[in-house]
Formats: sequence, C-alpha cells, structure tokens
Amino acid sequence: MTAACSSDAGGSSGASPSASPSRTAAAASPSAEMTPPAKGTVEVVRTVAEGLNTPWGLAPLPEGGLLVASRDEGTITRVDPETGRKTELGEVPGVSAAGEGGLLGLALSPDYASDHMVYAYFTSASDNRVVRMIYDPARPSGDQLGAPDTVFKGIPKGMIHNGGRIAFGPDRLLYVGTGESGDRGLAQDKKSLGGKILRLTAEGEPAAGNPFPDSPVYSYGHRNVQGLAWDAEQRLFAAEFGQDTWDELNAIVPGADYGWPAAEGKTGDPKFRNPMAQWHTDEASPSGIACAEGSIWMAGLRGERLWRVPLRGTAASADPQAFLEGEYGRLRTVVSAGGDKLWVTTSNTDGRGDPEPGDDRILELEVT
Repeated sequence: MTAACSSDAGGSSGASPSASPSRTAAAASPSAEMTPPAKGTVEVVRTVAEGLNTPWGLAPLPEGGLLVASRDEGTITRVDPETGRKTELGEVPGVSAAGEGGLLGLALSPDYASDHMVYAYFTSASDNRVVRMIYDPARPSGDQLGAPDTVFKGIPKGMIHNGGRIAFGPDRLLYVGTGESGDRGLAQDKKSLGGKILRLTAEGEPAAGNPFPDSPVYSYGHRNVQGLAWDAEQRLFAAEFGQDTWDELNAIVPGADYGWPAAEGKTGDPKFRNPMAQWHTDEASPSGIACAEGSIWMAGLRGERLWRVPLRGTAASADPQAFLEGEYGRLRTVVSAGGDKLWVTTSNTDGRGDPEPGDDRILELEVT
C-alpha cells in the first residue's frame, strides 16, 4: 500500500468550512504512516494540449477543464482535457510581462462552486500582486473574465525571482510563494514581502495564527519559491531555486528561517531549517510540485526532468528519482489529476528553452 496525497495547489482545495488548519512540518509523527516504494514509475499517457505560449499557472476546474495562464501574453485559457480544445477566457488587465515576470500562478476560490472566483498572481508595472476575477463561461470567448479585484499587493518585483505560485490550503487560506526579486537582503527582512511564503485570508488579510503578529509572513529566508503542495496529513512542502549550488525542496514550519542568503542547501547552523532534499542547479531549477501516491513530484526547468521524492513524514524515505530526463525539455508546473495521475506543463517558449514543434504542451502522466 502507498500513502496518499492531497490535491495539488493549482486548484480548489475542496476543504469544507470546518476544515482544520494546515499541520506544520513538525506536527505529526510518521510512525503510523504508510511509506511508498523506494522506486516509482512514470508513464506519459498522452499529450493533452499543444501550442501553448509560456504556460505558467494551471488550475483544474471541478466541472472539467484546465485553466492555463500565459506568462507573456497575460491571458487565461481553458483547455478541454478530453479534446485539447482551447478557449480564451480573456486577458488580465495590468500584467507587465518582462524577464521572469508576467501572469504567473492561478488558484480557484475554495468557494468556487458558488462564487466562480479565479485568483491570479501577476507582475504589474510597480509590484507583484494577487487579484481575483469572476469566471463566466456563458459569456463569449475572450470576455469571460470579470474586472480584477486586487486582493494583495506590494510584493517586490524584478527581472528575476518574482515567485508566483499561489494555492489555497486545506485550511481554506491562501498561500503565496514570493521571490526576493534579486535583492538578497529582503529574504531575511521579516517586514519585507520578498523571499517569503505568505498566508492570507481569501480577502487578502494576514491569517489568524500566523507566526508574526499582524503579518502575512508564514516563513522566510527563501530565495524564489516556485512550488507549493500539501500531503495527506496537511503538511506543506515548497520548492525553490538555489543560486549556483543547491536547489531545495523544503518541509515548511511556520515562522522558520530557510537561510537565504546566508545558507544555500543544507547547513550546520541551527538557526536555519535544512531542506529535506537538495539538487545541483543543473539537475533541477525546480518550479511546480504536486503530491501523488505518497511522493512529491517536482518539475525541473534547467534540469529538464521530473523528480520523485518518496515521503516518510516530512523526510525523503529514499533517494530522489528522475524521470523524463531531456525528453520534453523544460518542465514548469505539476498538478494532481487525481489518484495516480498528474498534469505537467512544459516551458520551452519562455525564452530559455529550445521549442520543438507543438511546444508548449500539457502532458498527462500515470505515476507510482
């Protein structure tokens, strides 16, 4: 038997209003948990869609379909996962795409069934911010998004390290991964929003129970958070870019310092939280992560591969295992498709890849 994982961060968490808060990485013992096999498998079942331009955020709709954000075009498109047909919802006003910035993460409201709200993280002319928009599929293509309501703003922007992953957790709160925008000192400044994981209400207020009073900051000392996912025990994991030496997969503890810029990768300094797994930057440059079949699945951009990290509590139960190495180029986002299925997007049209005919793609995978 293998351990299960919760749905990925890209879509609605499906949690009820009475859902308990997310558990911290130190909150539960792994002794009673099932451990997945040391080695897994990946099968590419099919290509779901082709011809996508700089896909970044990916959010599965409960009624069927996948919402995809185009970083550079600033548009959101619905993909029919059965036919691959693409329908543009519209362009998000205010997106200022440059460098690594643009329209990035997507997430559905935890009350999506009643409010039809889509949340988006994007780079504007002055900052990175989170907005929400009503999605109305009954309207004509290109005019299906309502006017954006700004939920949270003031996150530092730059040509690099804009973070961008957003997700509603099992506690129905909004988690936001940010980057330090190339200004290293921001990561250790608890008053700055850069180089952090933020925890907010759906309206953009600091969540009750955050580790620092009246602050949205949940954890700090991050360089550029690109992936967020929860396991079946509601523990949060995050992936982030290193600089020249170590990329990281971290188990997140509220209020913890993950070390950047003083530490990159594992360190003997007890002030900093060590990653649960680390990779040389040419093997990973991680972006999205998802949890399925008891393992974290992590996309690699520069590494051009998909990493499997089997879990035992908040530790890796075996060495990470690489799949799809060099087969589809840069991999950006990983989302649970339920059970043993994943959706993965390529990222070869982002200016750093070598696009092949048909790029970029959404792939459907079957994993163990």
